[in-house]
Amino acid sequence: MTENKTKEKIKKIKEQRPSLKKELEGAVSGKGSIKIAVLKRMAKYLLRHKPMLILCFTIMIVSNVLSLAAPKLSQKAIDAIEPGVGAVDFHAVFYYAVLMLIFYAVSAALSYLLAVMMVRLSQKIIYTMRKQLFDHLSELPVSFFDTHATGEIISRISYDIDTVNTSLSHDLLQVCASVVTVIGSLIMMASISPVLLLVFVITVPMSIGYTKFRSTRVRPLFRRRSQKLGELNGYAEEMLSGQKTIRAYSREQVITDRFDAKNEEAVNAYYVAEYYAGTVGPTVNFVNNLSLSLVTMLGGIFFLFFSLNAAGEAAIPVMFTISLGGINAFVQYSRKFAGPINEFANIVSDLQSACAAAEKVFTIIDTPPEKPDAPGALTLNGVRGEVELDHVRFGYVPERTIIKDLSIKADKGSLVAIVGPTGAGKTTIINLLMRFYDVDSGRILIDGHEIREVTRDSLRGAFTMVLQDTWLFHGSIYDNITYGKEGATREEVINAAKMARIHNYIESLPDGYDTILSDDGVNISKGHKQLITIARAMLADTPMLILDEATSNVDSRTEQQIQKAMYALMEGRTCFVIAHRLSTIQNADVILVVKDGNVIEQGNHESLMAQKGFYYSLYHSQFDN
Repeated sequence: MTENKTKEKIKKIKEQRPSLKKELEGAVSGKGSIKIAVLKRMAKYLLRHKPMLILCFTIMIVSNVLSLAAPKLSQKAIDAIEPGVGAVDFHAVFYYAVLMLIFYAVSAALSYLLAVMMVRLSQKIIYTMRKQLFDHLSELPVSFFDTHATGEIISRISYDIDTVNTSLSHDLLQVCASVVTVIGSLIMMASISPVLLLVFVITVPMSIGYTKFRSTRVRPLFRRRSQKLGELNGYAEEMLSGQKTIRAYSREQVITDRFDAKNEEAVNAYYVAEYYAGTVGPTVNFVNNLSLSLVTMLGGIFFLFFSLNAAGEAAIPVMFTISLGGINAFVQYSRKFAGPINEFANIVSDLQSACAAAEKVFTIIDTPPEKPDAPGALTLNGVRGEVELDHVRFGYVPERTIIKDLSIKADKGSLVAIVGPTGAGKTTIINLLMRFYDVDSGRILIDGHEIREVTRDSLRGAFTMVLQDTWLFHGSIYDNITYGKEGATREEVINAAKMARIHNYIESLPDGYDTILSDDGVNISKGHKQLITIARAMLADTPMLILDEATSNVDSRTEQQIQKAMYALMEGRTCFVIAHRLSTIQNADVILVVKDGNVIEQGNHESLMAQKGFYYSLYHSQFDN
C-alpha cells in the first residue's frame, strides 16, 4: 500500500513538473560536464605551491602503500597456521600482526597529517583566488556593477569560492588516493589469485554503469531541489521584510497561500530527489556484496582443492591454488578496489559543481577592467573648476542614445543646476563628468583639458559627490565623516558636522563621534545618514562638487538650514546640482532644463519663469498643488 502511494505521488509530481523531463534530457545529453580548461586553470593555483603539493602527494602515496601492505601481512599471519594440523608459528603470527598494526597506525597518522595539510593548502589557494577576485572587482568599470546584482557578486565571492575550496581540499585528495588504491589493490589481487580477479570483470562494470546511469538522472533533481529551496527562502525573506505593508493592506492570507504553494513545490522537489538518490546506495552495496560472495565462494572452492592437492589426491593447476590467508587478503583488497570505483560518480558530480562555481568566478576575473589611462595622461593639479561639455553624445547601449547633443559650459565657482523629468539624462551627465562612462562622441573638458587625456584618479579627486542613495560603512561616525579626507583632525570633523547640522545629534548619542554604525547605518534614520554624508563632503577640500538631490531625505526646516551651509561650502567651487525639488535651486547661477538628452532651456530661475516654458510648467506642477 505504501509503495503504491509512493509511486502515485511520484507520478503526480512528474505530471505537474514537465520541466523535469527537460532537465533529465539535458543531463543525459551531456550538459554540465567537467570542462578541462577550467580544471587546468584551477590546477595553476595548485602549482603556485609546488613544494607543499609535492609533499602532500608523497605523504598520500606512502599512506596508501602502507594501508595496501597491511592485508598482505594479515595473509602471512593467517598462513602461519598450518591448515588441518593446528600447529601455529606464534612468533610469525605476532610478528606480522604487530607489523600490520604499525602499518595501519602510521597510515592513519599520515592520513591525518595529509588532511590538515590539504586544508591549509586549499585555504592558501582560496585566499589567493578570493583576493584576486576582489582586487579585480575594484578595477572593473561602474558599468559592470550597473548590470550585475550585488547579491550575485557576493555569491561569487562567498558561495562559489567556498564550493571550489571544498573540492580542492577533499575531492582532489580523494581522486588521487582512489587512483593509488585502485591500482595498488588490483596489483595485489593479481599477485594473490588472477582467476578470482575475473569476478570483478563482471561486477565492476555493473556497479559503474548503474551508478553513472542513476547519477546523470539524480543530478538535475538536486539542482531543482536547490532552486526550489532558494525560491522559498527568497520569498520568505521578501515577505518578512515587508510586514508593515502586508498588514496595512491585509494581505496576510494571500502571502500565506503563496508560501504554502512554494513550500509544497520545495517539499516535492526534495522528496523526488531523495527518493531516486536513495536507490543508488542499496543497489551498489548489493553488487559489492555479490562480488564479495563470489570471491569468498570461489576462494573457498580453490582452497579446498588446494588442500586436496597438498594431500596428493588431486592435480590442480597452480593458478587455482590459494591459501586461507590469501582469501582473507583478497577480500580486503576487493573492498579497497570496489569502494573508490563506486564513489567515482559522486566525485565527478562534486567536481562538476566545483568547475561550475570556478567558471563563474573566472568569468568575473576575465571581465576586462576599466580602460587604463591614456599614455602620457596629464595629472590635474591646481584645478580651477572650469567645465565644458561640447556636443556630447552617449548611450549605455549602442541602440539607445540617452544624451543626444549636449553642450554645457560652467565657469569657475558657478552653481549649475540640472533639472528635468525622469530618464532625461540628469544622472548620466554626472556619470560622464566622473568618467564612470566615456562619451560616444563630443568632448568634456576640465580647465581646457579633455578628461580622457587626464588620469582618472586626479579627475575624480577634483570632485566631491553627495548622492541621493547614501552609503555608510561599518565603523564609527568619525571614520565615516573622515572617509573623504584621511588624517583630518577631530576639530575639522566637528566643524564639518556643525555646518551639516548633525553635530548636536551626534553629541546626543552615548558614544558621540565614536558611535559605531552597522550594516550601512541601519541603526540611524535616513535623514541622519544623509547629513553624515553631507558632513563628509564638507570636510573634503575639492574645487568641484556634485550634489544629486542631497537633501531628499531631510525635512523642510533642516533642508533650509543645510542650504545655508551648502551655499557657504559652494563658495568658490564649481557645483553641479541635480534637483527634483525646484525650491532648492532657485539661487543657481545657471539652470539647465534637460529633456530627452538635450538642453531645451537654460538660464536662471527668474528668466526661465519669464519664458513660461517647460521649466515654468515643472515649477508650477510642484507648487500649485
